[in-house]
Amino acid sequence: MTITKAFFLYTYGLLPLVGLAHLNEFHLNLIPTKQTLKITPQCEIKIEGDKRIIKSNGIPNHKVGKFPNRGNPNSIQAQNYHYEVALRPKVAREAIVTVRQPFGIALNGVLFDPGTAEFFQRDRSSKWNYEALSGAVRLGLDQNHAHVQPNGAYHYHGLPSKLFEMLSGGEQVMTLIGWAADGFPIYGLYGTKDPRKADSEIVELKSSYQIKAGSRPTGSDSPGGDYDGTFTIDYEYVENSGDLDECGGRFGVTPEFTEGTYYYVLTEDYPFIPRMFKGEPDPSFERRRHRRRPSENSDDQDHPNRGISRGPIYPRSF
Repeated sequence: MTITKAFFLYTYGLLPLVGLAHLNEFHLNLIPTKQTLKITPQCEIKIEGDKRIIKSNGIPNHKVGKFPNRGNPNSIQAQNYHYEVALRPKVAREAIVTVRQPFGIALNGVLFDPGTAEFFQRDRSSKWNYEALSGAVRLGLDQNHAHVQPNGAYHYHGLPSKLFEMLSGGEQVMTLIGWAADGFPIYGLYGTKDPRKADSEIVELKSSYQIKAGSRPTGSDSPGGDYDGTFTIDYEYVENSGDLDECGGRFGVTPEFTEGTYYYVLTEDYPFIPRMFKGEPDPSFERRRHRRRPSENSDDQDHPNRGISRGPIYPRSF
């Protein structure tokens, strides 16, 4: 059982605390979601032409952890978000790796932003970027796997547990939870066992990423030690080892898209929130245009998604 899943079960009373102690201290460091914010959440999602427009103040509509806290010195503040995504997204010719930009936005107007600004030896040019949910660095995450940026923006690094509970009604059902920057829908944890059949059994969908075997390279610019999930590049994509492709999604029918669509899935294991776009992300999500296609940078050989043949890049027929 992974840390993320174990804590999710513990959060909802499905697993006793005593059963978690052997995993590591990560679950103990998550801040309990007991705080009700005084700022009123505001989120509007509407369709204009060929775009889905999301405007929000970034304030979650659920309880959060205490901020500031020992791992995060920032207070939650209202934002002024205006994001746009394609209403009828198309699969790009080649997948696009996210680099220091939000992956998408939840239905409550809070961003999915899985990357971190923490690097080995604090070297931002290093390929050794710490994973937020590894527990290796204390980031002050709450039980929604979220914390706060210096500008006051509350954002998710993994499954937003309270929001997911609200939207799913606590049931194991296929639950739309947000929109990716390229316009494709994002679902939480579950989907149909047979992606082509709406009446197929609902199961928890598995990532196709695994921790690499062996040890990291040695040298002054490497943390050394065994690959263990501390860093993003501790993982590699192993085709067909799970239910999802390298972008963290698949083609299939959903309750909202009965004719079929490509859709992403938040998972209990890496990447938690996808790190690659199947389609072209809208410019409104770019910070400093920090994104690239996999072939545009030689460093991509160190990205977990590189070096593995892709699955189909065009939609299947249903």
